[in-house]
Amino acid sequence: MIKPSALLLALATVLPAAAFAADGTGRETLEAPAETREDKLAALFDTLKAAADERAARDAEDRIFEIWMDSGSPTINVLMDWTMKAMDDENYPLALDFLDRITTLEPDYAEGWNKRATVFFLTDQYGLAIGDLERVLALEPRHFGALAGLGQILREVGDPKRALDAFRAALAIDPHMEDIGEAMENIEKESGDRDI
Repeated sequence: MIKPSALLLALATVLPAAAFAADGTGRETLEAPAETREDKLAALFDTLKAAADERAARDAEDRIFEIWMDSGSPTINVLMDWTMKAMDDENYPLALDFLDRITTLEPDYAEGWNKRATVFFLTDQYGLAIGDLERVLALEPRHFGALAGLGQILREVGDPKRALDAFRAALAIDPHMEDIGEAMENIEKESGDRDI
């Protein structure tokens, strides 16, 4: 007869990802590990690529942005809420003040850099916007919004080849970005027969 402790040891060897936790009765129970932020994002990116209809794609996009917006810090989340309000009010100096604080306090929070790049773009500070977008993409290479923004800026500054590269990279991650497809068509029409 196998002893219970030997059985638990065998299960732990066979199921290393499982975690054992007390269930309040003193007995140990087998629990699956909690889904991580990265697990959720990976599943959502898979859904985004495979989505057959626009609603499923939009739902996946919305959920990805929700996860990206949550910094994990209540203080940073409040500052980001204030930032979004300032941006909605077109109070860009105030939004930049908040975003400078966010990027200083939480330099690994990609969405802080992304929102600051957006404000720089809206205030025609393209060089600063590009620098922040590069930071976003170093932290989160799948950030299709940052890639699309980078493409838009590169198009504005007259670099159609690099704009197309950024747009293609965005569409490889999120093939449901219709505006990006239209922007690419416009670049190709504007460029005529030139090799881009």
